[in-house]
Amino acid sequence: MINAHLNYPGWSEGTLNRAVMEEAKGYFTAKGHEVTETIIDAGYDAQEEERKHLEADVVILQTPINWFSAPWTWKKYTDEVFNVALANKSLLSGDGRTRSDLSIPYGSGGNMAGKKFMISATWNAPRDAFDNADNPVFRGKSVDDALVNISANYLFCGYTVLPSFNVFDIYKNPAIEEDIASYGEHLTRCGL
Repeated sequence: MINAHLNYPGWSEGTLNRAVMEEAKGYFTAKGHEVTETIIDAGYDAQEEERKHLEADVVILQTPINWFSAPWTWKKYTDEVFNVALANKSLLSGDGRTRSDLSIPYGSGGNMAGKKFMISATWNAPRDAFDNADNPVFRGKSVDDALVNISANYLFCGYTVLPSFNVFDIYKNPAIEEDIASYGEHLTRCGL
């Protein structure tokens, strides 16, 4: 489990994302699974993160959505960890193509088939902003369509990307306790 929350003292200190992450951790430990955690804001070692990815059957990113993506520290994390993995040819062996055979699909060089990735996100946006052609920002896109900038790294490496879990409308119309309580049901529906 990776917590991408970036602390903004006095405004956004990460308690909601920690609570959602703890709910998932409790779910997995109750089933007898080992859970490793990374809190990006607390620091990390890229080689150690590569190892965690290689050992994990499931990787879950817990993140707030800040300006339509994960915080900038997530991008830094992925650049560092996935570049180490590319250099070591561990998570992936390039983009799949070769100069001698350009017909091989781009993005088919992943080594992580059989592994799963899921995003768990907290949003200011309400649920009805998605899958709604009348919404001026998302224009009919699903939540998972809106998160493709995050999930694409994992698709590229061969992971199966599971449907995301989301806590919506956290400022204007929150139902946080009910949303968090439904996380275990979501994980079960995902076969975890």
